[in-house]
Amino acid sequence: MIFRKTRVEDIPAIMEIIRQAQGYMKAQGIDQWQNGYPNEAVFLEDIRKGYSYVCEDCGEVVATVAVIFDGEPTYDRIYKGAWLTTDIPYAAIHRIAVDERRKGQGVAGFMIGEIEKMCRDRGVYSIKNDTHRDNLSMQKMQAKNGFTYCGIIFLADGAERIACEKVLE
Repeated sequence: MIFRKTRVEDIPAIMEIIRQAQGYMKAQGIDQWQNGYPNEAVFLEDIRKGYSYVCEDCGEVVATVAVIFDGEPTYDRIYKGAWLTTDIPYAAIHRIAVDERRKGQGVAGFMIGEIEKMCRDRGVYSIKNDTHRDNLSMQKMQAKNGFTYCGIIFLADGAERIACEKVLE
């Protein structure tokens, strides 16, 4: 597998993966990603800012993720807990999704490993992310990849999310 920056021509494959994820969440009764987000414009902006990455296998895009080193304003306040680290640079990961045909094959773990390498190369030793309380698949991925539950954050629209962090050694 290859982990690389997203190119504009990857957008159709990414949007298919996102549609799959939206369908899965809807079927599970999770209201995350059910309001037209994320959409193509979000991914184009991620590409423009250098945030968007894909996992490619045999020439096919099989997963997507945004990796942000610029900070995440919604992480400035955490409730009912605390971040494991404060006042150090971190990477925030968002919009992680894996093609439904590749789930359970270690794709997400591979991407987390590649993100950890990126972080270490930049001297960054913390990765933070968040997910919907009902998104048990994401919570399972977080736990499997060494993330620790830290508390609750609120998105700009007021939606509650579970916040997790992984500290790199």
